[in-house]
Amino acid sequence: MRRIRLIVSYDGSGYFGSQIQPNAVTVEQKLNEAVQGLTGAPAQVVFASRTDTGVHALGNVAVFDTEFPMRAERFVTALNAYLPQDIRVQAADEVAPIWHPRKQHCEKTYEYRIWNGRIMNPLLRNSAAHCYVPLDLRAMRSALPFLLGEHDFAAFCASGSAAAHTVRRIYRAELSAECEESGSFAGLITFRVTGSGFLYHMVRILAGTLLEIGSGKKSETAFRDAIRSRRRRDAGPVAPAAGLILREIRYLPNPSRYEAENEDWAYELTQDTLEERRESFFTLRRCREADYEGLMTRLIHESHRDGAERVYLRDLENASRLFSGREFGFYRIHENADVATREAFPYVALDLKECRKKAPSALTEGGQVSII
Repeated sequence: MRRIRLIVSYDGSGYFGSQIQPNAVTVEQKLNEAVQGLTGAPAQVVFASRTDTGVHALGNVAVFDTEFPMRAERFVTALNAYLPQDIRVQAADEVAPIWHPRKQHCEKTYEYRIWNGRIMNPLLRNSAAHCYVPLDLRAMRSALPFLLGEHDFAAFCASGSAAAHTVRRIYRAELSAECEESGSFAGLITFRVTGSGFLYHMVRILAGTLLEIGSGKKSETAFRDAIRSRRRRDAGPVAPAAGLILREIRYLPNPSRYEAENEDWAYELTQDTLEERRESFFTLRRCREADYEGLMTRLIHESHRDGAERVYLRDLENASRLFSGREFGFYRIHENADVATREAFPYVALDLKECRKKAPSALTEGGQVSII
């Protein structure tokens, strides 16, 4: 069985989102039908990012499995012959059978477009939101730096989210406009944001908050204030779906280093020896007590997902928070038996199921690791 990866663009105006739904026409349904029409076999397309009703994409990523004997790049033209004009496959290649579009490190870039004018531009009615009062571009741009870095974006997550946690990393945020003249309508405004991932309706809530900043309903510190409070009511409304475009998903290698510093926590996780020794080193410099459990669980899990079998740990702020037997999600803390690293990193986090499977005698009753 082969796994084919597609880069897919679509106008979402006529679809109830990307993900398959009963009794509704979706982008995924149309792709499934196209693959089956081409190959003669039922197909199940899996998207990297699920988009809502009316949301568009220039570079969503999807995969499907097939035994059809066609060169990967030829699927572009072949599938487009079966697809409606508002869905286009832009590129195709073959990936490993275990490669999954939602289980890789990546950067996702979204755009939110706003037509700022007294009357809506009819050519943009399906691809931009409408704001009919002049917007303060300076205030909107001044607010953007508060988004950068790693934060808990709970205030920007709509109800109904199934996310395991609400921490995300924002790498870039910028705003461009057709007209920069103060006090006048700006024409087409584009808000572009790139991050490690986004919560349910997060980009649309960011855009809704940005519109309230630009119209004077919220201050320039609105993003910072909502991030600090983590209360949904402190952020803006969910902006209309029509303005949102998933522009690009860029896949990245496993990072050799995670690092973050904000008002709630500071840490570094190094993975330089990950491929050679299957280990990583986590240093917690400080962390708000209410965030401690979640942060430890998240970072240990991310490192294990990257391939670490052992995550060596130290807590420089309060060493008593780490002790043998403490559990973070699926991982248990043990005393570090490795002499070379024990003094600097007194504990190690192990996946208990894997440890028992590989070496049932590795754990002593006292919680020490006798085999590493």
